[in-house]
Amino acid sequence: MIRRAFLALAAAVLTTVFAGQPSFAEDKFIVVQSTTSTQNSGLFDYLLPIFQEKTGIEVRVVAVGTGQAIKNAANGDGDVLFVHSKPSEEKFVADGLGVSRSDVMYNDFVIVGPANDPAGVAGSKDVVESLKKIADAKAPFASRGDDSGTHKAELRLWKAAGIDPSEGSGDWYRETGSGMGATLNTGTGMGAYVMTDRATWISFGNKGDYKVAVEGDPILFNQYGIILVNPEVHTHVKADLGQQFVDWVLSKEGQQAIADYKVDGQQLFFPNSHKGSS
Repeated sequence: MIRRAFLALAAAVLTTVFAGQPSFAEDKFIVVQSTTSTQNSGLFDYLLPIFQEKTGIEVRVVAVGTGQAIKNAANGDGDVLFVHSKPSEEKFVADGLGVSRSDVMYNDFVIVGPANDPAGVAGSKDVVESLKKIADAKAPFASRGDDSGTHKAELRLWKAAGIDPSEGSGDWYRETGSGMGATLNTGTGMGAYVMTDRATWISFGNKGDYKVAVEGDPILFNQYGIILVNPEVHTHVKADLGQQFVDWVLSKEGQQAIADYKVDGQQLFFPNSHKGSS
């Protein structure tokens, strides 16, 4: 009787102790700070189940603009950074916040606009000249205005055109402070031109009479990179699990999965991990 009571008490104590502890299976996840384009395009919905089935590792994505994703990762709020602003990514690594950066995939940016094309830019392959025409015509232009990778790229193009769009802020230049999908919704609603990554545009379901107006300029190239957050800076980073995800994305299998993802028969991202890392 005494032995039975002792065993029951011991079992109760162990149950209490371990009930408050996450199991290994429950803890087998990583947080990836990433962009709205990888999420809105449906890429992660396609990729992550493949990775989880292979490894048992769940990937939880925080989809925000690239600038915010980098800030979050710098604060230790993630294990992996997967974004698209190479200069900012390289600075992240140079500052010691990331282990190393690798190219993953690319697509391109485009400028979409309404059928009436008020600035007369439809069919152009010269994005700088097109932005000059948009500004000269004071044609509505909706910008993300959120320090995202797309916004950073857009600002570089305005600078190349010799134009400060903030001078038209609140007039023809409208900053939404929102993600790509929301900005496209706002832009199409007001008849504004919008610069977007092609993947999000292809996946966007509210195009109306909008078409791609400007495309094909080499400076619209859009590279994505991946970085393991430095566990020496943030000791809680799940370096082993995070590195497994990085390695898989860069592997032949991961790269093929990226290439295989299509919407309406169109490939959205083009893998290029073999082209370099830093």
